[in-house]
Amino acid sequence: MEYTVLGTSDLRITKIGLGTWQFGTEGWGFGQDFTEQEALATVDRALALGINLIDTAEVYGDGRSEEIVGKALAGRRDRVVLATKVLPRHLRARDLVRACDESLRRLNTDHIDLYQIHWPDSYVPLSESMAGLARLVEQGKVGYVGVSNFPVPLLRAAEDAFSGRIVSNQVRYNLLQREIENEILPYCREHGITVIAYSPLAQGLLTGKYDRNHLPADKIRQQNPLFREENLEQVFPVIDVVREIGKEHGATPAQVALHWVTQQDGVIAIPGAKRPAQVEENAGALEWSLSPDELARLDAVSADLDLSYF
Repeated sequence: MEYTVLGTSDLRITKIGLGTWQFGTEGWGFGQDFTEQEALATVDRALALGINLIDTAEVYGDGRSEEIVGKALAGRRDRVVLATKVLPRHLRARDLVRACDESLRRLNTDHIDLYQIHWPDSYVPLSESMAGLARLVEQGKVGYVGVSNFPVPLLRAAEDAFSGRIVSNQVRYNLLQREIENEILPYCREHGITVIAYSPLAQGLLTGKYDRNHLPADKIRQQNPLFREENLEQVFPVIDVVREIGKEHGATPAQVALHWVTQQDGVIAIPGAKRPAQVEENAGALEWSLSPDELARLDAVSADLDLSYF
């Protein structure tokens, strides 16, 4: 397992973590397609493989994800870097304290290693939010502060308003959706801010599991514009190249796509997983390397996609 340091913190994290949006979320099939026991087993397997970054959020499953993660980590909290996120509606200073305390209770812990603003809120001054986060750090409830879905202007403003250092920006990033390369990724690299890539497999599209005759059944993917026919026409040639390169390495398409993300300087990935086998596949993405020629092939086929989101 490969490790890196989270931003300017002293936290040593695996380059592939575990995202837990699926835990407790009916839209992902929780309760029908998979169970709490499978979610607990997924965390078990992640820890056994050496994965030490677990990412959740108060909104996932209306707090259920945090509860499941807390249950899974009972007696071994010290083995992980635990990250969660606070909703925009809780960014007033007093609401931040309340939300953090509720997350601590659900997670069954006395501190959160990385506390992130899930989305910016234009109605709450960043100065108030960042001051509230600074107090949580002073109180020992939070180790480090990060943000999520922040464009560069807001990221810069958050840095200016915060008394400490923002160590991460969690944003969508994968072979098909590379918008952050224009501004966000260069800025984060320059300022020592780790990019935590969510949806590194494009909600499973880059696994090669789906085609025109086999589209997602869950509600969340059905609402994702990536799975529209006009976008799939552009995406399938990318997946073909991903599959070809995977065969050359004895790797799955998912492993190729994940490896590409983690080979980007300053980027780590937090793919979601419902079952232990998926965590095993994700961890296997770091057991080999893409050659410069293979990176060039992937770049050539994916850099100029013109996907429609409206």
